[in-house]
Amino acid sequence: MMRKLLTFEEAKHAVEHNFKPAFLGEEEAVLLEAANRVLAEDVASPIDIPGFNSSKVNGYAVRAQDTAAADEEAPVGLRVVGCVGVGETCKTQLQTGEAVEVSADAVLPEGADSVIALEDADQEDDTLKVFSPVTVGEGVYQRGCDVKAGSMVLEKGQVLGSSEIGVLAALGLKQVKVQKIPIIAVFSVGSEINELSKPLAPGKTYDLNAYSLSTAVMECGAKPVYFGAVANDKAAVTRVLKAALASSDLVVACGGESVVTEALEEMGKPNLVVNGVAMKPGKTFAAAFVEGKPVFCLPSNPSAALLTFQLFARTLVQRLGGRPPSGLKTIVAFAGAKMFSAKGSRTFQLVKLEFDEQCRLIAQPVNAVGVSALVKADGFVEIAENEQFVEVDSEVAVLLFRGLAGKA
Repeated sequence: MMRKLLTFEEAKHAVEHNFKPAFLGEEEAVLLEAANRVLAEDVASPIDIPGFNSSKVNGYAVRAQDTAAADEEAPVGLRVVGCVGVGETCKTQLQTGEAVEVSADAVLPEGADSVIALEDADQEDDTLKVFSPVTVGEGVYQRGCDVKAGSMVLEKGQVLGSSEIGVLAALGLKQVKVQKIPIIAVFSVGSEINELSKPLAPGKTYDLNAYSLSTAVMECGAKPVYFGAVANDKAAVTRVLKAALASSDLVVACGGESVVTEALEEMGKPNLVVNGVAMKPGKTFAAAFVEGKPVFCLPSNPSAALLTFQLFARTLVQRLGGRPPSGLKTIVAFAGAKMFSAKGSRTFQLVKLEFDEQCRLIAQPVNAVGVSALVKADGFVEIAENEQFVEVDSEVAVLLFRGLAGKA
């Protein structure tokens, strides 16, 4: 009996409706190991930044009131009593009628409240001639003008990229509390599949899918655990499924759709929410929930496997790690050829991006399969079930596999 295929939207809804992301906990991570992790607490600054009054410019630190009478015709003379470079401190307290030469970003000496720029005064020996008055605070970075101690700097839930790690370092924090990384089990099913560590025998192929999908998992901020290549045998698949479910938060199986769903059905009545979708490619996609843990069974075709992972599993993996879900980046291009849909199915046409003579970005259909498709395709164009085709030269939205808009 032929099973009824879900529409693409029905399949998406079924997966989302049954997914209840569990809180995986939190842990301390040293700063560089916290990169690309999710912050598990609000971070308030323990210090003022800068932690001292400093000079904005190369010049002279003075007391503003000492320059009040300065005039082009009658400059005020101040005695230069020292020099302070960046990273140094001045032990001399500035007195009335004195000035200290300072470098930009240098600490102001005690008693100084303003800075005269180097080009706005003349120094002869130890005498500084000031030709115009300055106001209190002029030329000065006040303590805490960048960040005040106690102010909120980063919020719980932020992903720690290069900017955020730099901020934490500026606060002097050696480690930070982050959410635990989701563990995603990945394995391939097929008697023809060879693990990379074994010689390639006749009739065998290397396990492309598991490595492609494991990298997609890492791009979502999770940790993939490779469970190997499994023969197309229900007993073998059942053993690996049980081990994967026991030690991970989500399972991705690639290939062997029928044997995987059979194995799932014999493992304590899992909630098989999707078992075939009216989409091309990806018709055999299946999804189940075993004691709340998602299990995805992806097609064996490499581009279809990566596509269905991005469409169905990507945001779930992100949410498991406490990340705000983000879809694939989209770019607008012009169809380089007529693109036809599969009747009654949501169609995803692989495309490569290139520029034409008018410098327009063109989406050219890719009809290759296997490794060639992954090499050539930059992304895909989605064609709805009720569309017969996409006309050449019409604008299309390209969902990117890669972060680049094209190849050099």
